[in-house]
Amino acid sequence: MTVQRVAGGHPLIVKNIAWPDEAATAAFAKALANHPAVGRALIELQGDLGAGKTTFVRHLLKSLGVEGRIKSPTYAVVEPYTLPEMNIWHFDFYRFNDPREWEEAGFRDIFAAAGLKLVEWPEKAGPHLPQPDLLLHLEVLPDDSRTVTLTAHTPTGAELLA
Repeated sequence: MTVQRVAGGHPLIVKNIAWPDEAATAAFAKALANHPAVGRALIELQGDLGAGKTTFVRHLLKSLGVEGRIKSPTYAVVEPYTLPEMNIWHFDFYRFNDPREWEEAGFRDIFAAAGLKLVEWPEKAGPHLPQPDLLLHLEVLPDDSRTVTLTAHTPTGAELLA
């Protein structure tokens, strides 16, 4: 794990972990779901198609108590979930062609609201997204396992990695 100081004085933490199989993905999601700071986090997920971004989100949402089918928001762009203790929004900007679509869709209010925001393909939203608390970059290895680089950009992100 690497700890550096960034603007504002909060620590930037970079940590690499391995997900040898889906059980490891589920275990990480469960651990994250049990952290009190997750309910106020903005978590971005990056990686190629098939890297496991949506699989991770499904495990996280199930661990948080979301019941029923968890759909990928690829076509809807956002899928909202309401739990007694928090609101959750799962975004997938893969099909965005113009970052201005983010503004036109009215997402500013959602990102200003309290709750957990999970964002796949954040780079497609351009500069409109606020800084994430935590960034997960997933990479598929030749043996089909994953290596995940976790980067905490804020104190909330650092709490999630503590």
